[in-house]
Amino acid sequence: MPFTQLHKELDDRAALGLLRRRRVLESAQGVHINVEGRRYLSFCSNDYLGLANHPQLIAALQQGAQQYGVGSGASHLVSGHFAAHHELEQALAAFVGKPAALTFSTGYLANLGVVQALVGRGDTVFADKLNHASLNEAMLLSRAEVKRYRHNDVAQLAQQLQEVKSGRKLVITDAVFSMDGDLAPLPQLLALCEQHDAWLLVDDAHGFGVLGEQGRGALSYFNLASPRIIYMATLGKAAGVSGAFVAAEEVVIQTLLQNARSYIYTTASPPALSVALMASLSLIRAEDWRREHLLRLIAQLRAGLSDLPWTLLESATPIQPLQVGENEAALALSEGLRARGIWVPAIRPPTVPQGTARLRISLSAAHSEQDVAQLIEALHELAC
Repeated sequence: MPFTQLHKELDDRAALGLLRRRRVLESAQGVHINVEGRRYLSFCSNDYLGLANHPQLIAALQQGAQQYGVGSGASHLVSGHFAAHHELEQALAAFVGKPAALTFSTGYLANLGVVQALVGRGDTVFADKLNHASLNEAMLLSRAEVKRYRHNDVAQLAQQLQEVKSGRKLVITDAVFSMDGDLAPLPQLLALCEQHDAWLLVDDAHGFGVLGEQGRGALSYFNLASPRIIYMATLGKAAGVSGAFVAAEEVVIQTLLQNARSYIYTTASPPALSVALMASLSLIRAEDWRREHLLRLIAQLRAGLSDLPWTLLESATPIQPLQVGENEAALALSEGLRARGIWVPAIRPPTVPQGTARLRISLSAAHSEQDVAQLIEALHELAC
């Protein structure tokens, strides 16, 4: 039976401490959540601004459902492109300082669509080795030649770009790396793209809403503007809802509209979500206190964990990785916190390199200083 091999593969994964499992939430996303009958203090959500359960977003979603119904009924290019979608795209483009934008159902689909639409055989993609899986999948499916450079190694990228003499060139990178929390050197990457006539695709899934003036993202943080930049951000993290968007020059957006298969052949997201996202965008723009509070929490956490036996990786973002090393040790530390009513996930290979299993601590503007102090105290107890 073919199931025998599947059972063996799952058993092997379990023996290596790599078996994944889902846990069932029984409450709304937030700092305090109910999971499988128990209440936890959560440090494992990407809801960086604490908007996922915000009453204004809930009210906007209800109003959107009342006006547009529940489902979109079709793809955008058939009959599923609603006024709410259109308004959101225009607002997002203006917010991040680009001429046009296109919304996608997920960030994964956005990255697949952009890369496959813009490059193919005879072209070259240059990718940071720590890029998100969606970017990795996109470059392989594009059938372009792939060159991967060491994490944030601008010199190696420069050499690779110099060696390619023909075809389109596309440099792809996370803005904030999701498992390390560090930032890509976007100014240097853009300078190389200008020098070598390349596009720069920036995946700002973890920077949008958090970085830059009014949360406008990594481009604002670095004060960057260029027609070469193709900007992607997700709307289910700091924005608190769901979906993603790509912002770029009008000709790029029109090219995606014609060629991005993950856009063309997907039923559009419910328009009510776009109504909720308009409310989210207003809060992101107006409430700087959320980002200011986040910065204070990041400083508090880093100061409190500086003397632990595990390595707290360098990060100025809400993603604070505590590198433990071996898979079982990371799992044990996560379970130790869980026993104390604190939920922090253990991240293991292949999501991170072998020997670098870690706790991925995610901070939110909804956390209090007391919440962070509780986590610091628990980790010190477990270190003894």
